[in-house]
Amino acid sequence: MKPVLSHPLRPADLPQRKPTHVRLVPDAGQLEELADRLGVDALRKVRFEGEVRPGPGRDWTLDAALGATIVQPCRVTTDPVTTRIDEPVQRRYSPDYQAPTGDEAEMPEDDSLEPLPAIIDLGEVLEEALALAIPAFPRAPSADGLALSATPPGADPIDDEAIKPFAGLAALKDKLEGKD
Repeated sequence: MKPVLSHPLRPADLPQRKPTHVRLVPDAGQLEELADRLGVDALRKVRFEGEVRPGPGRDWTLDAALGATIVQPCRVTTDPVTTRIDEPVQRRYSPDYQAPTGDEAEMPEDDSLEPLPAIIDLGEVLEEALALAIPAFPRAPSADGLALSATPPGADPIDDEAIKPFAGLAALKDKLEGKD
């Protein structure tokens, strides 16, 4: 899928001895489209800024900062929750990188290492980093004091005694001893 804010860079066309500064700031329409794609109510601001530099060796390194202000519903009360994200984004692209294969492949120690593509789309990197940084379960301050429980119709609610590890054994012991 093409990124909302595509910004392709061809490493072969970049300076080989100095870093290339990059800055992506989506406009209002792109923010709205990006919010829809990521499943949040709104994105107020998004900024992706950093540099792509050659090295080490034949690799290319991206060091950037992602800043964003996100509005999404609280998972308990559905009140809007505003979250500020400030995340470093680092990627190293290597022409020698081989992805692990096989059923029991181990993950590499450096999770920022990726194969060097012919074109690095910084818009894709922005969207991926933003999607990973969005809180999965935002909570409004008003949700902190709520006591919630959910049970199927006709079932007794689970209390603290029932979830203790030996509560089931105590009930079984009472049943075996004839205490009902």
